[in-house]
Amino acid sequence: MSNGWSLWVMFLVVLNLGITLFLFLWGPRVKIPTLPDGTSGHVWAHGVLREGVRRLPRWWIVLSASMFVAGFTYLALYPGFGNHKGLLGWTSHGELARDVASNDAKLGELMNRFNLYPVEQLAGDPAAQQLGRRLFEDNCAACHGYAGKGNQLLGAPDLTDQDWLYGGTGKDITTSIHDGRGGVMPPWASLGEDNVNNLVQYVLSLSGSPHNEAMAAAGKPLFATCAACHGPDGKGNQAVGAPNLTDHIWLYGGTVADIHQTIHDGRQGHMPTWSPRLSDDQIHVVAAYVYHLSHDADASLR
Repeated sequence: MSNGWSLWVMFLVVLNLGITLFLFLWGPRVKIPTLPDGTSGHVWAHGVLREGVRRLPRWWIVLSASMFVAGFTYLALYPGFGNHKGLLGWTSHGELARDVASNDAKLGELMNRFNLYPVEQLAGDPAAQQLGRRLFEDNCAACHGYAGKGNQLLGAPDLTDQDWLYGGTGKDITTSIHDGRGGVMPPWASLGEDNVNNLVQYVLSLSGSPHNEAMAAAGKPLFATCAACHGPDGKGNQAVGAPNLTDHIWLYGGTVADIHQTIHDGRQGHMPTWSPRLSDDQIHVVAAYVYHLSHDADASLR
């Protein structure tokens, strides 16, 4: 804090404390004119209510005085009066550093134990689940939701099913979190509106969803363009993050309008890299938690 700001803060503190202290000392001694009945003469409700004048109770005076003592003591012991550092030498940075060091010491032993196990085994550890959940809620829930159910508006996949765009092994999940992922579905508006509509019906047919058979038959030859990523049978390709089109799990929605928009306009999905924000140990625990979300029945620490 510059000297100018320090002087300004000191002035404000002295002004406010000075005024309140003056009122506190003057209040019990001031003489208020009263009527013979001990009231001030102020009335309400046509004289039914009259304002009385009484001395301040002793408990209030003692309590208020103790608050002034506490305030002056605080300003002497802690920073708050301009650039005065306080007699105790306390700083918020110092307390944060001590808290972080204490927390790291507590977590160190736990993290060392977690690192002994692969993601698949660690997913069944209650302590890892608890820590992983906290990290997930702080960093991942904004897109995937607190329950990991995903968000079709954002193209954030549901993490509680068995459908994985880039693979669901512990190593795959760790890579997705550590390095991030970038998926691109190119727009196919150049095919023409009729061909896009036919292709939509064929994509619906792949998962057994209700569709127009004639349009789906017309769209089947067009799917050869899509097979490069999604495969000739529409099963997808985890190497490039192309989703499986034969199930009923849809990244951006499975209605006719949703699929039409996906094919016509394309999609761009981005999973950010978390390695700068989270340590490798933390990513290992988050990966175990994500694995746990879809393997709750079979994930156990052995």
